[in-house]
Amino acid sequence: MFLYDEATKRQKAEEIFRKIAAKLYAECERNKGIIPYIPQNGRYEDMGAKSINWWTNGFWNGILWQMYAATKESLYFDMARETEERLDEALANEKMLDHDVGFMWLHASVADYRLTGDETAKGRALKAAEHLASRYRPGGKFILAWNNNDPGIMIIDCLMNLPLLFWAANETGKEEYKEIALGHLETAMRYVVRPDGSCNHIVLVDPETGEFRDNPAGQGYESGSAWSRGQAWAVYGFALAYRYTKDVRYLDKAKTVAHYFLANIALNDYVSLLDFRAPAEPVYLDTTACACAACGLLEIALFVPELEKALYEQSAIRIITAMDGKYCDYDTKTDGILQYGSARYDRASDREVPIIYGDYFYLEAILRLKDQYMEMW
Repeated sequence: MFLYDEATKRQKAEEIFRKIAAKLYAECERNKGIIPYIPQNGRYEDMGAKSINWWTNGFWNGILWQMYAATKESLYFDMARETEERLDEALANEKMLDHDVGFMWLHASVADYRLTGDETAKGRALKAAEHLASRYRPGGKFILAWNNNDPGIMIIDCLMNLPLLFWAANETGKEEYKEIALGHLETAMRYVVRPDGSCNHIVLVDPETGEFRDNPAGQGYESGSAWSRGQAWAVYGFALAYRYTKDVRYLDKAKTVAHYFLANIALNDYVSLLDFRAPAEPVYLDTTACACAACGLLEIALFVPELEKALYEQSAIRIITAMDGKYCDYDTKTDGILQYGSARYDRASDREVPIIYGDYFYLEAILRLKDQYMEMW
């Protein structure tokens, strides 16, 4: 079995980064003033103009801050600040927001504050954390996901929003932020992750008692299936929970979900199906799940004993190599790097297309391998 030694790993990461950097610089020069999401006919449109509160609107900021931290190019800094300021419109109207404020302001304002010490950015991030905390249902011990008619809906994605609360607790000394994150984690371990390491996407919980009500179908194939990006959220989300708490149960849970993910992608040359429990035909892929999982695997590798590390790091490298080999568009004349990303199983318009968060996680994984990753979560 071929293993990537340290020199080979860094060389591969550097080669890919050069291609990413050329593409992103070209994208920035032609996309000033917009917030990208999914390119249409090879060109980004402004998602911020369509829906400023859309949950993916922070990922462009994440790309920009990561690139500025890695290159010190002023173009990235200027565009990151401009995009962050545009998000003020969403932050000023909390009725527009749901639980995904972590995805938005970790990448916009927490990143800005960590890099620059800007107090305005810190204030934005703390306001977002306050909103996220307000969605906590203490009886059910979960953070309400969406603004719909069900008062008991929690989803696996929220694991990736919890670092905003851990960060806010550290910045302010308010333990209630941490306690809310811990409460949600406990409920997620109980109801979201199954014993075999597969995960529900959506769980309905009694908001007063915490009793399990149902696990309806979400963005995967059906109820009881294994939506791959949800699996990736769990791999990374539990690993990040361990980073902040050092509670080994969260690291063990991250490893359990990671093993399920890895067992499934090993059947498909280290590229993820959209759902691991969908019919054999048609075949739908989701490379965004791979990119996110690769980051989670590299996070796990930081904390496991030395003799366990290779499983997670080498698997992440195999995922990245597979994506680079067949699923990336580095043409500087078009927008979107990582191809074949899928938002959900049942909607063709955003299935097997480039999606902005796929590019963010792909970039993050490469920067981790180069030891140039700026802490974002």
